[in-house]
Amino acid sequence: MVYLSAGEYGAYGLADTTSGAQVAAASALIESYCRRPGLDVEQYNERLRLTAGSMTARVSYGPLSADANGNGPVLSLKARFAQGRRGELAGGDFGLDVARAFGLPGEWTQLQPGQYEWRTDTGEVMVYPSLLGLQFNEVEVTYLAGWLQVPEAVKYACAQLVRNAQAMPALNVKQSKVERLSMEYFGATLMDDTVKALLNPYVAERLG
Repeated sequence: MVYLSAGEYGAYGLADTTSGAQVAAASALIESYCRRPGLDVEQYNERLRLTAGSMTARVSYGPLSADANGNGPVLSLKARFAQGRRGELAGGDFGLDVARAFGLPGEWTQLQPGQYEWRTDTGEVMVYPSLLGLQFNEVEVTYLAGWLQVPEAVKYACAQLVRNAQAMPALNVKQSKVERLSMEYFGATLMDDTVKALLNPYVAERLG
């Protein structure tokens, strides 16, 4: 995804003649730093382990968001009792024995919306106990996360990366392919403290 359109160059301090390849390369550096495929609304799938006694898992990518058609944010959520150790399931050893008796460990259950809830701001998904009163300890969640509109801070970061590149003589080239490769090579230098401060709120908290 490109985070600045040509019509926005002037508003963010870039010349109208700025190379589109530089903006595209800066956008790629932003996604790499934020450890996500894009900051727009994307679909993700993760398996998350629930700690003992917990009904909550936090997804890696936030914020949870519906798409332009109103779908989401949680598209699908499955849960299961993994083959746990004694004392790991709620209910202690009895809980583990019940789960094994019903053949539950390893079997995925598709949950309905009334069996879980989520918090958009924190990316937390809360799963309610099963009909047997046992708590699941692993979930697989398919969800949407990101921003419908590019945040202002990301646009400023993109423009600053381009300015940093333009200030480096080693990047004063005109071939678009060379520009992109060169910016990726010098990415660590271009990503200064100002850019990092702008982007830090958008970095994925953890990787799946």
